Amino acid sequence: MSEGSRPNDTQNIDGHGSSEIRQPTVAFWYEFASTYSYLSAMRIETLASEYGVRLIWRPFLLGPIFQKQGWTTSPFNLMPAKGRYMWRDMARQCARYGLPLQVPDPFPQASLLAARIAHACRDTPWIGAFTRAVFMAEFGTGRDISDEALLADLLLEAGAPAKGILESAKSPGIKNELRDTVKEAENCGIFGAPSFRLADGDLFWGDDRLEQALETAVRIDGAPA
Repeated sequence: MSEGSRPNDTQNIDGHGSSEIRQPTVAFWYEFASTYSYLSAMRIETLASEYGVRLIWRPFLLGPIFQKQGWTTSPFNLMPAKGRYMWRDMARQCARYGLPLQVPDPFPQASLLAARIAHACRDTPWIGAFTRAVFMAEFGTGRDISDEALLADLLLEAGAPAKGILESAKSPGIKNELRDTVKEAENCGIFGAPSFRLADGDLFWGDDRLEQALETAVRIDGAPA
């Protein structure tokens, strides 16, 4: 699945050059309406630090990708048996990780504004705190993450300039960039969330592949170029 030399691939996965000191890198593709993205978002920053991996936050939208498959909602809603299993599995996994779980109503939540905000601030020091706060509000307490007032409060709690970020998130530039990000996800072969993409283009899907993705990122970084 390699797409070329690692320096260029580092630029591909985060949109930046690779002039800084070489470090294992993982791009974390997540969707705020995704249950399993909640599990990964609450763990990934700590784990990446422990592994010595640079983390790149890539919020995106699964809706447009699902629509191309003819799906009008989450596959967990389209297939009731799969949905029942998912919520039971989420209860088990949340208990395992010590996370609260509240099924939001409706599910899936409208995540467009939250995704635009996260995209606008994806390179800030508080992107991790904001991302976790949104997921905790949604799946930890069952709140409506389409509520702009809630998102403003979460931005402030994360130490972000809420007013300026909200204005930026509503700008045509950010809207277009997020659309392009969805297209980029498709071009990378991403079909679900969470997904973890390495500097060589290798892709891992699902919360249960998080640790393996980090381990592999470290291993390929230490391999001969």
